[in-house]
Amino acid sequence: MSVPAVEDSWGRIDAWLLRHAPVSHALLRPPASTSDIRAAERALGVRFHSDLVASLSCHDGVELQPGAPVLTHYGPLSCVADIVKSTSFLRGISADVPDDHALDEDGEDDGDDDELATYWHHDWLLITLGIGWQSSDGLFLSCHPGRNWGRLGRYFDEDTPSFTGWVSLRHALADLADALERGRPFDGRTPLAYEGALLWEAEATAVPDPVSPLALAAESAEPEPERPAPSEPLVPVGGSNGAYLAMVRYRIPSPPPPNQPDVVFAEHLTPAELLRRLGAIPDTVSPRTRARARKSADSTWAAYRPMVRAGSADGWAYATQEGGAAQFTRSEVLRRVSADTRAVALTRRGPEVQVTVAEDGVPGPEDVRHVLSPREGGGDLWPRSTAAYARFLAELEGEFGITYRPDDDTDAELASALLLPVLEDVGRAAGQYVGRVRNFDLAALIERTPPARLRTAVAAQLGRLAAETRFDVYDEVSDALARTARGETVDLTPDSGLDLRIRTLTAEAWAARQRVSGQRAWCDDNDPVTQSDFSAWALRVEAARALREFVHAGAPAAAATILSRRMSAHWRTELAADLEA
Repeated sequence: MSVPAVEDSWGRIDAWLLRHAPVSHALLRPPASTSDIRAAERALGVRFHSDLVASLSCHDGVELQPGAPVLTHYGPLSCVADIVKSTSFLRGISADVPDDHALDEDGEDDGDDDELATYWHHDWLLITLGIGWQSSDGLFLSCHPGRNWGRLGRYFDEDTPSFTGWVSLRHALADLADALERGRPFDGRTPLAYEGALLWEAEATAVPDPVSPLALAAESAEPEPERPAPSEPLVPVGGSNGAYLAMVRYRIPSPPPPNQPDVVFAEHLTPAELLRRLGAIPDTVSPRTRARARKSADSTWAAYRPMVRAGSADGWAYATQEGGAAQFTRSEVLRRVSADTRAVALTRRGPEVQVTVAEDGVPGPEDVRHVLSPREGGGDLWPRSTAAYARFLAELEGEFGITYRPDDDTDAELASALLLPVLEDVGRAAGQYVGRVRNFDLAALIERTPPARLRTAVAAQLGRLAAETRFDVYDEVSDALARTARGETVDLTPDSGLDLRIRTLTAEAWAARQRVSGQRAWCDDNDPVTQSDFSAWALRVEAARALREFVHAGAPAAAATILSRRMSAHWRTELAADLEA
């Protein structure tokens, strides 16, 4: 099938823009003159490919103003002057960057790799201005004689240049015309006309039934505690005279790291109540030594969920973290632990050790003490923070009457459990919202729309997001969405059914993320959890966050999250319909 001429494709592009996006069409520049094109060729010492000459003869790029037509994330087409300016700029940078390979003696490339093995090839022309409408990225056209003559490539400042699937600018413009006329994706994005301007949106999809890391964990057994290995008898080597020689191999052991776990204390609570407040999963509660807790936390069974052990000391319950993402530095955790009592957390992260005091759900910044030590050599890389941890323990004894030594409970079988972590706080500041979302003036919409109508429309958008991400497949969620649509109260109190569902989804996403990034030895290339599974869980978590923002902070504050996460490319049209309903 023949590819239309550049002039024919531009005629179709012009017609579509004039009809559907007149604002963008008005920002197309008039044709470049032949003399300007020839002057540019002389200035750069390069003969322009005929496709580029034909395109510039239709439109000399665009006016760089809001609403200008762009080639998705490659940005607007450059005018002749910008082609000269950008290309000269990139040549200047390339002069200081050595090429990976040299051209053959006859000036011809052996293939793609030879031409791409440079920061910026002398015969490339940057013909678009990328995401930031600057010369740091965009599409280049190769004017180097050889097999790649006229081919389009991608250039990004922080990445290696590569060729696109378009063998010429002629092919790219034909694809653009087809995408505009048929409303189909162009380089992964769908063209839309909104308020007279051309926009590009990604049409996202998600795996409908992602693999569940927590379900895989449920199929695994918790590791059994290791029994101490029997000592091997010493085998003597005898001689004829009755003398024996015993061979002993001795290795100087490296000093073990200091035992300084994160620990949180809560006054007048039982260990069981402290575990509950931390989010203990009932089915995982069991007595464990420190070694067993840490081994279990590092297994498939744990699915990357935090593991804690709980005991009591001097009228305070305490819990130590033995694995998983850190919990006791989180304000929402300390708020929950310290409700109607006092809580003290002693935490360490590498060079920093910190004490935080919270009372009746309020952790105050004035009640935070921390020490940050520089990295040093030797067995202990941060001796100052090691000393500070011991000093803080002594201060807790003097200030709160808490006597705790980490080594004392190492072998004790304390009540312990995996946690379903509490959710992050959602901002509750009334009237605070993001002004623009995906080039959409959200602030103007909020200002001109009556609150009741805005709430109804945003609730409808929330329902659409939940359907797209399949967040609405859970009974607790579908009930909450129905309530938001009717303007009724939604129960999102801690440990409610909806709260537990969202926390479980958050744990699924976290575990999937760790598995696809290979954070454990038991994760391999055959792991059933894929990047697509992680993306699907992450999308549901984002939808859950949008629901929480809607409930806790209101429609204006939630609108930005909802609209920024919508997966349909046509969300603007749907929003307009929701506002009219």
